[in-house]
Amino acid sequence: MAAERPTDRDASPAASLTASLADERVDHRFKALPPDAQGLTVGALAAERRNLFTGGFTTPVLALSAESVAHNLDLLETYAERHGLAFAPHGKTSMSPQLFAGQLERGAWGITAAVPHQARVYRAYGIGRIFLANELVDAVALRWLAGEMAADPSFRFVCYVDSVRGVELMDEALGAAGATRPVDVVVELGAGEGARTGARTEADCAAVADAVAAAGSLRLVGVAGYEGEVPDADPERVRAWLRRLVALAAAFDAAGRFAGAEEIVISAGGSAWFDAVADVFAEIPELSLPAIKLLRSGAYVSHDDGHYKHLTPFNRVPEEGTLEPAFRLWAQVVSRPTEAQAFLNAGKRDAAYDLDLPEAQVIRSGRDGSVRPAAGVTVTGLSDQHTWVRTDEGTGLEVGDWVGMGLSHPCTSFDKWQLIPLVEADGTVTDYIRTFF
Repeated sequence: MAAERPTDRDASPAASLTASLADERVDHRFKALPPDAQGLTVGALAAERRNLFTGGFTTPVLALSAESVAHNLDLLETYAERHGLAFAPHGKTSMSPQLFAGQLERGAWGITAAVPHQARVYRAYGIGRIFLANELVDAVALRWLAGEMAADPSFRFVCYVDSVRGVELMDEALGAAGATRPVDVVVELGAGEGARTGARTEADCAAVADAVAAAGSLRLVGVAGYEGEVPDADPERVRAWLRRLVALAAAFDAAGRFAGAEEIVISAGGSAWFDAVADVFAEIPELSLPAIKLLRSGAYVSHDDGHYKHLTPFNRVPEEGTLEPAFRLWAQVVSRPTEAQAFLNAGKRDAAYDLDLPEAQVIRSGRDGSVRPAAGVTVTGLSDQHTWVRTDEGTGLEVGDWVGMGLSHPCTSFDKWQLIPLVEADGTVTDYIRTFF
């Protein structure tokens, strides 16, 4: 049995609480915003619909394409529907309640978190279902969780367990906190020897499940893992591991290990292999309870011009659609010491650099505002506050020009900006995306 995907009935609390972000005041905390906007609310500034290039913004400034974000949100909604998947996008990518609300409005089951702080942000903005893709053994965080679950009977929380000791710590902390409801857990199957977290063998998983059964404060509701950690990943190895995960769920179900659960959660799916997840999860056999096939991809919301541009499954299944890179970092040429070298006023404080350097894409003239491709302009390095640029002869790059750069790795792009202009193709800023890292 496949469980029905939720509708946008879950989006209302998040959308309502997110609306309060418009009341925040613009001040020195937020990079690049117009100095003359000091004291305005974010909502009032958005209503002015200023132009990113002529409306008083200072460089460097990170912008998100309004059209590309909307396109990407819609694409994963239709992809999940087409493949019968529930969807809990990983919120660590953006840590933006506004984007979470958009995902929930498009049918997301809930939002995935990695650490307790993220879950607290989610709850502050009305997220009703949280999947924590980690084993939670912090006693303070578990006490907070117990309080949240007691205060809100509709709040659904699921997290990994991957060790007997972890189960013991969870049970002790929840018991000490006086938990009134059991915490739902899924056994994490490790992706292979030398991979990241997760019980390494099916026997290890069974031992963890036995520990959960003996714990009064936990309830086993499924199995999960992360196929992105499969060693030497290729389609065959990833699918083989996913079939192990499905077989583990079926074996646990046959053994009656999900007694007391209302549905069986089977979860995987980062941003690189969700096509394999969709294929293998389509093979999940009939189980004794409805199955929630839970995908957790997160980077899709902004996509990128580097790492995920090359890794996205849509490269393998182009008939399913295409994600669009939504980030563009604008910086100004502040030094042109030689014909072959220039420096921009953005650096490691502003741009992701852990996987790839920014990519120069367009030049906006500081003289007349005309825009041309950044042909012959190459980013070669980043300092804390400077971008090193190599220029070919004849590029015509001048001090004062703006250079628009594509970025790689959304997770380390969002985290450098607390308030990001959402910009239409003509440069009109329609909103500001708040992040909480």
